[in-house]
Amino acid sequence: MVLLRLSSLALSRSRFALSPLAETLGSMSVLTKPCSDPWLLPWYTRHHDAFRAALDADPFAKGLVELIGSTKYLPGYVTLPPSGGMRTALADELAPVAAARDEAVRADLEAAVTHSWQRHDLRWLTGHGWGARTADLFRYTWHTHVVADWPRRRALLERDVSYRAGLLAAYGWPRALQQMNRRSAWVGTDAIRFSHQPGPDRVVGEDGMLFVPVCVTSGTWLSEEPPDRYALVYPARGAAAVDPGRREPERALARLIGTGRAVVLHELARPATSTELAGRLGQSLGTVGGHLAVLRDADLIAGTRVGRRVVYRRTEAGDLLAGQCTA
Repeated sequence: MVLLRLSSLALSRSRFALSPLAETLGSMSVLTKPCSDPWLLPWYTRHHDAFRAALDADPFAKGLVELIGSTKYLPGYVTLPPSGGMRTALADELAPVAAARDEAVRADLEAAVTHSWQRHDLRWLTGHGWGARTADLFRYTWHTHVVADWPRRRALLERDVSYRAGLLAAYGWPRALQQMNRRSAWVGTDAIRFSHQPGPDRVVGEDGMLFVPVCVTSGTWLSEEPPDRYALVYPARGAAAVDPGRREPERALARLIGTGRAVVLHELARPATSTELAGRLGQSLGTVGGHLAVLRDADLIAGTRVGRRVVYRRTEAGDLLAGQCTA
């Protein structure tokens, strides 16, 4: 079992961040496999063929992406913790990737091959400047296949951060970490369980831990930068829960609580503020606020204050009602 150990100071300084690099890495893995995520399926359909064609034209890119998508050890030079918080820019993340020395890149890739569940070789690792070539691949994938979808993705990621920040403010880190992924959990008073697999514990530095959501539903990995910087990358809450094009609630729920409130309850499968709901639904703040008040009084939703905002989420009763009426 791998534990991430935090001092009280490190815990107090832990925070959330976004990573275009992590989002791009996860997206590349998605594009090489069949997609079962309804939230990403329209994007996948638009980009899958072109991405595969680009890989087929570049043996280095194809070998690297296929290895990344089939190993339990992601190469360390492409999984460094982001340094820009919620405003991290891809260019800043790619600078150390491009600067990685060839011997360090080869060592990382050999470790990835050792931990892969498929057979790989590194015959595609030819020439030199592998760090720069990797950075070029990530830059191409971001600008060609991800950046147009980034506003939609970023909105979902920010909602996840707002939701967990509300839990953090109200209940502390153990509650904020609940269901972040299938393996992670709070252990005792000073540690996070990252994996059930055997391995050495990590000691998080005094600057604290980073928690980085991504939109791919199977994306979970630990980013490390020696000696003591760590980031836990995890699937954002609600990424695959609802088809984003769907706006009409099921008739049974609408008959029960009214069409307007049914729409709001469905939308809150992903936590949101009243302003976000109004924008997504094309309704006034007053209308949305009225629906929220009724749903809250019925204990179908709850609100958590995060700074000056209130983030609303469905309660267990709300989840149950929505599920029963759409089964």
